[in-house]
Amino acid sequence: MTGRVAGSAVPRLDGIAKVTGRARYTADLSAPGMAHAVVVRSTRAHARIVRIEREAARRAPGVLAVITAQDMIEGGLVPYYGHIVLDHPIVALGKVCYHGEPVVIVVAETKLEAAEAADLVEVGYEDLPSVIDADEALDPGAPVVHEVRGERVGDEGMDAGDAALVGNICAVAEVGWGDVDAEFAKADLVVEGEYRYPMLYGYAMEPYSALAQFDQGDLVVHSSAQHVFMVRADLARMFGLPLGRVRVSAPYVGGGYGTKSYTKVEGIAAMGARFTGRPVKLELSVEEAMLTTRSDSSHVRCRTAFSKDGKILARDFDIVMNSGAYTDNSPIVNAKTANRCFGPYRMNALRVRSRSVFTNTVPGSSLRGFGAPQGNIGGELQMDEAALKLGIDAVELRMRSIVDPGEEILPGKRGLDADLKADLRCLADALGWPGTGRAAIGLGVSASDAGAYPTSTAAVRIHNDGSATLFTGSTELGQGSRTVLAQIVAEELGIPLDRVGVVGGDTGVGSYERTTGASRTTTVTGRSVLEACADARREVRRLAAQAWRLPDDRVTDAPSGVVAAGTERSYSEVIETWFGASGGEVIGHAAVRKADTFLKMPPFWEIGCGGVALSVDRETGVVRVEKLTTIGDVGFAINPQLVKGQDAGAALMGLGAALREELVYEGDQLVNPNVVDYRVPRFSDVPDDFEHILAERRDGTGPYGAKGAGEGAGNTIGSSVASAIGRLIGVFPHELPATPERVWRLMRGRAAE
Repeated sequence: MTGRVAGSAVPRLDGIAKVTGRARYTADLSAPGMAHAVVVRSTRAHARIVRIEREAARRAPGVLAVITAQDMIEGGLVPYYGHIVLDHPIVALGKVCYHGEPVVIVVAETKLEAAEAADLVEVGYEDLPSVIDADEALDPGAPVVHEVRGERVGDEGMDAGDAALVGNICAVAEVGWGDVDAEFAKADLVVEGEYRYPMLYGYAMEPYSALAQFDQGDLVVHSSAQHVFMVRADLARMFGLPLGRVRVSAPYVGGGYGTKSYTKVEGIAAMGARFTGRPVKLELSVEEAMLTTRSDSSHVRCRTAFSKDGKILARDFDIVMNSGAYTDNSPIVNAKTANRCFGPYRMNALRVRSRSVFTNTVPGSSLRGFGAPQGNIGGELQMDEAALKLGIDAVELRMRSIVDPGEEILPGKRGLDADLKADLRCLADALGWPGTGRAAIGLGVSASDAGAYPTSTAAVRIHNDGSATLFTGSTELGQGSRTVLAQIVAEELGIPLDRVGVVGGDTGVGSYERTTGASRTTTVTGRSVLEACADARREVRRLAAQAWRLPDDRVTDAPSGVVAAGTERSYSEVIETWFGASGGEVIGHAAVRKADTFLKMPPFWEIGCGGVALSVDRETGVVRVEKLTTIGDVGFAINPQLVKGQDAGAALMGLGAALREELVYEGDQLVNPNVVDYRVPRFSDVPDDFEHILAERRDGTGPYGAKGAGEGAGNTIGSSVASAIGRLIGVFPHELPATPERVWRLMRGRAAE
């Protein structure tokens, strides 16, 4: 048992909290004859491209090619990518849709030569009206970002259909049941308000990078990609190649957090290789990475109806997500925001409408939490506001409506696989709720329909020396998945952890994995790994029965081999006896899909349960977080140190969004895409008291009852910070980040009342 939450006493799997191999923050990639690519970026937010002058750049020293989207079309290539809508051009085609968009690719012998030549490219623009604010983009007279929609190649997040996709609406998600208006009519209390969550940059230590080359007609790309199989699909479409002729490999990636999901810069490097016949490497700076992707910001308008005893009767949400210039993954983020905004509470009626909106800003996509933080601020703050008005303790108010284990949050979906009431009690105790002295406490809960679509395969090879190699399509991003998956192999095969190798994140040799994201690897991939080990065990038993001419029922499993007719035989003995030589191996393979354990969606619910104790400087508005506590409801922590590390990282990212981080536009230009003006948490911002408690009840669908972690711990931090500030100063912040200026203005406004 770990932490303060009771659970079954189970043996901990052996293993160290360390990813084997050499750690990197930047992919150290090179190839013989490698050239370098640099992109020319748009200086306009919305404009037609009327001319591109590139002759001077072509004649510059070391230049191999200067490539436009028109060159791609003339070469019979597809100049777009996108896993839902094919609308994101590799470089701008015909017009630019945001300030900083790639327009031209310059390839040269060195990066310096490419950069100097890029300065010689001249692009002529005819300005078009732009729209930056998502609410303004919904106005009937607003400039339309995309007059013609791209081809639909996927349906995720587009359940509402195409009829509503007019003007700048990228996607619509609706969730609901019951008679909302009737419930509001009989309510004893209605709380309503508007809440804003900022657009953020994921700030991985490694910016986007890719190395591409054509090898005997095969396209081989090394990239900092989370979803190598999805990137492979985009590249195959671009070049008209079968999937078997495209290989995408991800080395150790220096952080992802969802921002490296799907295709980003791989098409640029691959086009450079296609037009030069050379391996081409592209490395973005942090500033360029911030012009590549960011999270969707949200404007949440919501109402909650309560009975006088504090129970939720109904909730009504209208959400607008600023999704930027292209579709990318925003429809799914939008849909997840709709699913997660109303919280893990029972209610008689619900109405949620969330709209993803195109604007002339950096394209929005995935980021840790994936819609949960964007909606949680409104839903949870209204619980606190209602508690004050009803005179009911805020923890008790939540307890009266939180769903019980096994109860459905969404009708027809998997019931809650957690005891969230016990988690909240543990959190309140750990924080010292309701608090005393100058520091105020804020806390919150959430439940995310995590795990993505449960498609995963794995293969395990047992070698003739008794060691094993796991093949998986999952990518190691620093989350420690290689260690955890290797632990599962070691446990199931009964061999030491240091005798397990892992090959992952490579479409050329790894088995298929839909994604590396949505906190799914331990749960979904782990299940396929566990089943692959069982398949390998079955094959060892079969070979042993043949080798010693025994009936199948005379062979059983031993810790690291089999027992054949009463004699224990190691893997090595079985393999070498059956093959009759010193070589040979056994291969086990398995796949999981939307069936059996994963028949009901989501594959699991990821719990958010965290809170803070903080103080506010009344003169300056500076907020100091003195304590931060999270409850990691993970079913079973296969590697507790890794789980706690993931929870710590998620909580700190949530703290950054709560107090400091925000991408700021002035006019149509992003003004802080750099490491100085975009303020992420530093070590000095880490609370002195930083506690991570594990709740282990073995109630997950993953191996040994595990379920996902790594995002939930950050989902409630924004609302918790706003809640604690509100308790201190008498007015709840409705916009994050709660910067000193915003807090100071709230206090002055309160004082003037």
